Amino acid sequence: MKIELLTKDKCLNFVEFNITGDNENYNKCDEESLYLNSDIFNLFTHCFEESNQLYEYFGVTRYNSKNIIRLQNELIKNLNTLERINTLDKFDGHIKNIFLGENVIGKIENKDKSWREHWKDYHEQIIKVNEDLIKLIDHCVIEERVLWVVGF
Repeated sequence: MKIELLTKDKCLNFVEFNITGDNENYNKCDEESLYLNSDIFNLFTHCFEESNQLYEYFGVTRYNSKNIIRLQNELIKNLNTLERINTLDKFDGHIKNIFLGENVIGKIENKDKSWREHWKDYHEQIIKVNEDLIKLIDHCVIEERVLWVVGF
């Protein structure tokens, strides 16, 4: 499980961030698309749900000029929350408090039995994903692009 936005991902458990289309259509799995492991995306799902009433994980959700700024604001609010975490207990509690967050902790534990000793590395990786999502939204706003979020 990679904790980062990817340009290509060969697993079947991912979310696509696609900016290649217009307000009606997009080019599925386009070269410009970015991908995020679904387990990691679950840490940010609430931002996408709060900013678009029509958000659907197992479908396609469009973020256009009507709701992309709301998404940006939710991601900024989430980043602020993440940046205030300064202990292992707060990090563990925060992740486990998120729907399906325990899955993330479980996968980290399976991959790295001593993760608690360097939890800050995982914390920083999650913050980086949040920052990268904000940069993607900034790009959409500046370029007047539509963001399509597609769960697989």
